[in-house]
Amino acid sequence: MTDVQRRGFWERLTAYEPLTLITLATIAGGLFVLQRLTSEVLEGETLGFDEAILLALRRHGDLAVPIGPAWLTHAVGDITSLGGLTVLTLMTVLVTVYLLLDRRWPIAIFVFSSVLTGWLASTLLKILVARPRPDIVPHLVEVSDLSFPSGHAMVSAVTYLTLGALLARTQRYRSTRIFVMGAGVFLAVIIGLSRIYLGVHYPTDVFAGWCAGALWALGCWLISKRFVPNRAPDAVAEAENGDGR
Repeated sequence: MTDVQRRGFWERLTAYEPLTLITLATIAGGLFVLQRLTSEVLEGETLGFDEAILLALRRHGDLAVPIGPAWLTHAVGDITSLGGLTVLTLMTVLVTVYLLLDRRWPIAIFVFSSVLTGWLASTLLKILVARPRPDIVPHLVEVSDLSFPSGHAMVSAVTYLTLGALLARTQRYRSTRIFVMGAGVFLAVIIGLSRIYLGVHYPTDVFAGWCAGALWALGCWLISKRFVPNRAPDAVAEAENGDGR
């Protein structure tokens, strides 16, 4: 290794070290928050808060009718579908196929495995906590599984944040990277809120789903920074050949 290469290596290492430490600290803090929230939910300490929010979103005379105009309920129903298993599966498969065709094999495999393992983690958490669905207000959509954490909130956060973070790495301009990540965060937030509005999840279910999903996506992003290249091998070779001309 030449002196120039050695200096370049240490510059890259010191450039990423603070970001890595911040990311690890964030993950540790998020895990602590998630553990505390889960403990409070299991002890029933959050039930009063959860029920107050759900009741505030319904008309006092008829709990089957949510607040707001009729079109809002229809719009929220459409939004919540964006976090459903069908839509997220289609999104993940299409993005994976696109990355494979673009010869970004490592990123394609990483995207697919990150989303799949995130979905499995969400299912496992539901089974471990085994919290029933809220019954204080009528559900506006049909549900059948357990409540904590919100699968829509967690899996949509895993999917959209992971896709956003990994796809942002392939973008050339900072503005497009910010937009891609912002779009992922926005979708995860509105999908989670839709579950509360529809009365199928307690607010703490959704918050836990956001927290767990963001932690999973953040961990996947940290691993990808270490093991997954930004560009396809052909693109790297072309760039090196171009520099050599």
